[in-house]
Amino acid sequence: MMRRGLAPAGLLLATTAQASVAVRDGMGNSVVLPAPAKRIVVLVPHAVETLYAIGAGKQLVAAVDYSDYPPAARQLPRVGGYSGLNVEAILQQQPDLIVAWRDGGNLRTVQKLREMGIPVYYSAPVLPADIPREMRALGTLTGQQAGAEAQAAQFEQRMSRLQQRYRHSASVRVFMQIGEQPIFTVSGQSFLGALITQCGGRNVFAGLALPAPQVSTEAVILARPQLMLAFSPALHVAWQRWPQLPAVAKGLQVTVDQDTISRPGPRLAGAAEQLCTTLDLARQKLGLTPR
Repeated sequence: MMRRGLAPAGLLLATTAQASVAVRDGMGNSVVLPAPAKRIVVLVPHAVETLYAIGAGKQLVAAVDYSDYPPAARQLPRVGGYSGLNVEAILQQQPDLIVAWRDGGNLRTVQKLREMGIPVYYSAPVLPADIPREMRALGTLTGQQAGAEAQAAQFEQRMSRLQQRYRHSASVRVFMQIGEQPIFTVSGQSFLGALITQCGGRNVFAGLALPAPQVSTEAVILARPQLMLAFSPALHVAWQRWPQLPAVAKGLQVTVDQDTISRPGPRLAGAAEQLCTTLDLARQKLGLTPR
């Protein structure tokens, strides 16, 4: 009788053990949940996109400013933004998981929430290959493994096709400007820099150490970019003073869609394809042929 009485308890323990999930986040921390998360507060817009894409949208209970894609995300309650988080509003949502950004401006607040016992997954996709890895990790934490695997595999296939297609393309010297006064660009340590390389471009500031370094006007002029990319048409205006720049002389100052290309999430594959098309058009104007 005693053995029969113990059996259900043992089965319950086994079931509980099997239900727990564990992953490593973008900072290398172990994130362990007793069961897939059902109430998720997301503190970075690109992770909102990823969670919706893998099928976990209904498990999101709050987000931050600029979490505007997909359209359903606009209906989520807001708990702050880059400039600050509302801890009380977050706690009111009773989250069983918080997804935060490693490079966000609220790390102290997030750490405080973590010390309260709320599991935190730090998102930190630096290079394109980190994006499908994060999809799979979030799929495990949310119980959406099938959707995550499908999205991750599709992303990897699209990026692989681009790499194969452009690996022998003629190199184009590219400068991507992401801010002015001071001038900020991207290096090879960022996913944007990696996209330029993947499309057969040569990022003129690839060798700088920081992912988003500050550069001078003189450095840009010396680099003589053949294609100048920016998030806003206004960023192109100042360079008209230097018509000797190949990109200015050839009319190759192109505005890229910041909303898709600056977020390391599912839509980045489409942004990468558009970027490669832009480089192809530049090659035509420059009279370049494949290597």
